[in-house]
Amino acid sequence: MTRHLFAAACPALYTGYQRTRRGCMKAAPYPCPADSVPCARQQETVPAHFFLSLIPVSDLFILEKMIRNQRYSMSDFKPFIPADVTMRDFNPKTVILGVLLGAVFGSANAYLGLRVGLTISTAIPLAVVSVAILRMMTPLFGKSTILECNISQTAGSASSSLASGIIFTIPALFIWGFEPSLFQMTLLAMCGGILGVLFMIPLRNFLIVREHRTLPYPEGTAAAEVLIASSEGGSTAGNVFRGLGIGAVYKGLISLLYLWPSRVNIRLPVLPKAEVGVSTTPALLGVGYILGRRIGAIMVGGGLISWVVIIPFIAWKFGNSEIAATTLEYLRSRGLDHSVTLIGQLDAREIWEGYIRIIGAGAVACAGLITVARSIPTMVSSLKIGIRELKTSAGMLDAGRLRTEQDLSIKYVIMGVSAVVLLLAFIPGIIGSQTTLLMRFISGVAIAAFAFCFVTVSSRIVGLIGVSSNPTSGMAIVTLLGTGLVFKLLGWTDLTGKITALTIGTVVCIAASIAGDISQDLKAGFLVGATPRKQQISEVIGAVGSAFFVCLSVYYLGKAYGFGTEELPAPQATLMKTVLDGVLDGNLRWDLVGVGAVLAVIVMLFKIPPLPFAVGVYLPLYTMTPVFIGGLLRHYVDRKYGAKKDDAGRGKDQGVLLGSGFIAGEGLMGVVIAVIAVVISRSPKFLEIRYPAEWLGQAVSALVFCGLGWFLVSVASSSRKKK
Repeated sequence: MTRHLFAAACPALYTGYQRTRRGCMKAAPYPCPADSVPCARQQETVPAHFFLSLIPVSDLFILEKMIRNQRYSMSDFKPFIPADVTMRDFNPKTVILGVLLGAVFGSANAYLGLRVGLTISTAIPLAVVSVAILRMMTPLFGKSTILECNISQTAGSASSSLASGIIFTIPALFIWGFEPSLFQMTLLAMCGGILGVLFMIPLRNFLIVREHRTLPYPEGTAAAEVLIASSEGGSTAGNVFRGLGIGAVYKGLISLLYLWPSRVNIRLPVLPKAEVGVSTTPALLGVGYILGRRIGAIMVGGGLISWVVIIPFIAWKFGNSEIAATTLEYLRSRGLDHSVTLIGQLDAREIWEGYIRIIGAGAVACAGLITVARSIPTMVSSLKIGIRELKTSAGMLDAGRLRTEQDLSIKYVIMGVSAVVLLLAFIPGIIGSQTTLLMRFISGVAIAAFAFCFVTVSSRIVGLIGVSSNPTSGMAIVTLLGTGLVFKLLGWTDLTGKITALTIGTVVCIAASIAGDISQDLKAGFLVGATPRKQQISEVIGAVGSAFFVCLSVYYLGKAYGFGTEELPAPQATLMKTVLDGVLDGNLRWDLVGVGAVLAVIVMLFKIPPLPFAVGVYLPLYTMTPVFIGGLLRHYVDRKYGAKKDDAGRGKDQGVLLGSGFIAGEGLMGVVIAVIAVVISRSPKFLEIRYPAEWLGQAVSALVFCGLGWFLVSVASSSRKKK
C-alpha cells in the first residue's frame, strides 16, 4: 500500500525503484537529488522511496533517519511567484471572502458529518470558487492576484476542520440532555482552532519545506495547481456552482416538498430481518465519487456485514430471548412499544439501534486506537522535531530571510497558546459546566498536552494520506480515554465530569483537525510562493470568523432533527458518548463492544483499512450504498478514459468539482430546512405526494437518482475527453 501511495505521488522515483528490483542499481534518469540516498554497493544513488517497500507507514521515523541528510530550503525550490516579487495578498477583501466561503462550506461539511460520520477536504473547491468570485469582483477592486486567491482559500478552508471537531463531539452533549449555549460552542471552536494553527507554526519549516519531497500533502498540492492553472487563464468553477444548485434543489424537493422518498429499501427473502437500502441523495453520491471505489467498497462491506449477516443472525439465534434491561430501557426511550419484550419482535432498525450500534461503536473505537497506535513512532519523532523546532525558532528573526520563509513570530505563538490555556483554566463556563478551579486547571493542562501531541501527528499524517483520511476521531477517542481515566481516579464520574471531559475532547479534536488543514494550506502557499506569516494570520482569522456560523448550523440542525436520530445519526459524537459512559459509569455492553473490536482486528489482518470498515459497520447501510455507487461511477470513468490518479487534483476531472457542489448544495439546503423547522416548530412538508403503493414512490426515487448519476458521469467524461 505504501509503495502504491508513493508511486502515485512521484512516478519518476517509483520507476527508479522498479529498476532496482530488476537488478539495476542505477537510479532512474530524473533530476531529483533531494529524493535519493547513498547506495552502499556502488557510488550511485538509489531513490529513497525504494525503502518504502520495506518500511511500513508506522515506521516512517526510520526513514527520516535514513534521509536525514536531506535538508531542503526555499533556496532549493523555486515557487510559482518568486520570493523577491511583491504583490497584493493579505487584505480585507480576501479575508472577508474567505470567512464567508468558509461559513458556507463549513456548514455543509457539518451537515455531511452529522449524516455519515465523515467530512471531506474543501481545499480544491474553495480554490476554484475563490478564483471565480474574485474574477467577478474585478470591476470593483481590480484584477486579483494568485496570492490573493490563495489567502482567500486559506481563510475559508479553516471552517471544514472546525466542522469536523464540532460534529465529532458537541452533539454528545445534546444527547446527554445538556444543551450548551451557542456562545460556549463558539468559544470552544475558537480555542481549538487557534491552538491548532499556533502549534503547527514551529513545524512548518520541517514538514513543509525540508520534507517537501517526502510529504506530498495531496490536497495542498492540488489546490496550488488549481490556483496556478487559473492564473494562467483556466477556469473550472462552473461545475462547482452547478453542483451546488442541483444539490440544493434536489434536497428541497425531497425534504421540503416531499415529491418522492429519499430512500429505497429492499427486504431480502430467506434471511430474517435482512434488508438493504439506498439513500438517494446527491451529497452521498458526490462523496463516493470523490473518495473512489475502494473506500466506498470497504464502507459498504462493513454495512453489509451488519445488515445482511449480524442482524439476521441475532434475529434467528436469539429471537426468543428477552431483551436485556438496559437495552430495553434505551429502545423504549427511542419510541419502542412497551408490549415488545423479545428480540424477535424487534424490526431491523430496532435491532440496529439496540445491538449493532454498540458493536459498531466497538469496531470504530478499536479501529481508531489501532490507527493511532500505528502512528506512535511517527508521533514520537514528530514530538522531538516539534520541540527542537520550537527551541531553535525562538532565536530566529525575519531580518535577512526571504519573504517566503517568514513565519509568525514565535513570541506570538507562545503568548497565544498561553492565553488560550489560561482562558480555559480560569474562566468558568467554557470548559464543562459548573466546574471547579482544580477541574478547569487539570483540563487546561490536558488540552495543552493532548493538543500538541496530536497537532504534530495530524500535520504529518495528512501529508501522506490527505485531510479526508485523517484519523481525527481516533485521536479524540484516545483523548477521552486518557481524560476519562484521570477523572475516574479523581472521582469525577457524574454528568459534570462527562461534560468536562467531552469539551476537552472538543478542543483537542478541533486543534488536531485544523492543524492538518493548515498544513495543506501552507503546502499550497509554498508551491505558489505565498508568505507563510500572512497565511497563518488568515487561518486564525478564518477559524475565529467562521466558528460562529458553523456552530450556528450545528445548533439549528440539532434543534430541528435531534442528534442520534435517523435524520442526523451523528455517529462519531454518539461513539464519544458511548466511550465516556463506558469509562465513567461502567454500564457499557462490553460483550458487544468486544465483538466489534474483533471485527476490526480481523479486517486489519486482511490488510483492509479498519476505520472505514468500522464506520460502515456502525452506520445504517443505506447511507453507505450511495457512497459505493459514487465510487463505482468514478471507477467507470477512470477505466474508460485511463485517467491518472492525480487528474482530480489537477482539475481535469470535473466530476470531483461537481460532486463537491452536490455536497455543498445539499448541506446548505439542509441547514435552511432546519432553520425553517425550528421557526415553524414542526417538520416542513409543504407539498407531500402520497403514492398509492410504496414501491411506486421508491421507483420514482430510484429513477431520479439514476438520472443524477448519469449527469455526474457525463460531466466527468466530458472533462476527461478534453485532456
